[in-house]
Amino acid sequence: MNWRELAVWCRSMSTMLEGGVEILKAIKTSAKKSSSLRTRRACQYLEEQVTAGTEINLAMRKKPNWFPTLLIDLVTVGEKTGHLPEVLKSMSAHYENLVRLKNEFVSSITWPIIQYFLAMGIIGGVIYLLGLITATNGAEATDPLGWGLTGEKGAIRWFTINFAIIFAVVILYYVINKLLAGKQFVDMLLLRVPVVGRCMQSLAIARFSWSFYLTQSSGIDIIESLKASLKATSNGAYEAAIPRITDKIVNGGTLSEAMRESSLFPDEFLEMVSVGETSGTVPETLHRLSPQFEEEARRSMTTLTNMLNVLIRVMVGGFIIFLIFSLALKYIGTINSFTDSPLGNPGE
Repeated sequence: MNWRELAVWCRSMSTMLEGGVEILKAIKTSAKKSSSLRTRRACQYLEEQVTAGTEINLAMRKKPNWFPTLLIDLVTVGEKTGHLPEVLKSMSAHYENLVRLKNEFVSSITWPIIQYFLAMGIIGGVIYLLGLITATNGAEATDPLGWGLTGEKGAIRWFTINFAIIFAVVILYYVINKLLAGKQFVDMLLLRVPVVGRCMQSLAIARFSWSFYLTQSSGIDIIESLKASLKATSNGAYEAAIPRITDKIVNGGTLSEAMRESSLFPDEFLEMVSVGETSGTVPETLHRLSPQFEEEARRSMTTLTNMLNVLIRVMVGGFIIFLIFSLALKYIGTINSFTDSPLGNPGE
């Protein structure tokens, strides 16, 4: 299930369980109410497992590709402590939050992507039209970019090159995303990019804070809580820091000290964690900080979007200027060659 489906399912299950509905009946009802095939399939699987006497968390662990690790861990705690409805309600809010952040990010990069494809289409159209005009006049084909791209074949080659690059980037992203070492390296690298890094860091810390609050409130051991929360960031750099941070805690270090050694958390965040440790309110402190870092991530995404807009406009403007000068120089060269020829010189 994706985040949206998980949010709806957790909310539905929580509401029914809080109302006193027996868990097997709640699973059946949530399956009937869902319009998602994946949700119905997951509910059918859980129904079969629970009917056979298996606990929900154990059934989920048998299908790690179906259910997120954080959800499994918290459902385990919820079943052991008798607070499963509250856990599912919190997880619903968590997934709704992730969906909202994802939608904001997608909406922020939509226009720059549209601009890119428009620019690509305009350049391809210019290559095709210039080839058509010169072919009609019987003149030599004009190469506006100087890359040997002329006429219909040149336009097709232009679009093929661009779509091949896009396809390669997408495939590379998915391959890196599947390889933990590659994802760690790329995310660590991106964290050092001024605006992009700030955005990624804010998103990661917001998710970490929210997950740590949930896991600690549910009574999970701090080491397991840290592991689950760092994984919940969906950032390879933070996941790579799990051994370093947990080892520091095991060896007697404080949470703020362990986080500081990872170099992944800003100083103001660490100071607030340190204060929370003194007062014994770290989960509550992080819960209050999570919305602030979400807002910081939104501001960073807005700045990043504006930069992408400017970059694409500069690229488009640069291409247009390049085309104008290229065509002008070719036109001047044609005139010069004509005037230098014996037929073009009236004095001969």
